[in-house]
Amino acid sequence: MATVKLTKNELKKQKDALKRFKRFLPTLMLKKQQLQSEIKNAEAELEEAQSIYEQLLGNFNDWIAVFADDTPLPELFKLKNLEIERGNIAGVNIPIFKGADFEDMEYDLFTTPLWVDKAAGFMKQAVELNIRTKIAKKKVELLRHELLVTTQRVNLFEKVKIPEINSNIKKIAVYLGDVQTAAVVRGKISKKKLAGGGG
Repeated sequence: MATVKLTKNELKKQKDALKRFKRFLPTLMLKKQQLQSEIKNAEAELEEAQSIYEQLLGNFNDWIAVFADDTPLPELFKLKNLEIERGNIAGVNIPIFKGADFEDMEYDLFTTPLWVDKAAGFMKQAVELNIRTKIAKKKVELLRHELLVTTQRVNLFEKVKIPEINSNIKKIAVYLGDVQTAAVVRGKISKKKLAGGGG
């Protein structure tokens, strides 16, 4: 802890700093609450995306026997466009998944098995859900990081800075009070000496 000057100017500086911290602390606490709420929402979103993805993969199990044949598969589709927007929650820039567009590739209908069209549909869904899950995970990660930083700041203000400033203010006030009392006592002693010396 830095040494505090025991002056009126320092007392004013400390009181101003205390006002600033006390004004800023409720904003930080509100941000912390908002982040906690948004993390719950983001985790629910992530859980939903993972659940749908796992359900879809479960449906793929029905196709495993078909995929097991040795027919070489052509490229069925490719990701044409991925739409991710940027959002802002409590000052945190987060990715927002808006959608994915796929381009179907042409393939020979005579040499390709009949089940390929349906499998391509499943695979597109799986790719989209996988992307959606990754973006949801990133969103949760960013929000949790910001919550950690905000919580550290709240703790710093509540448990370190504000008590430290209160202690400094008390120390300076006591010192200035002692100095003032000493000055008054010296003044009275001087007055008595002057009064006594003149008689």
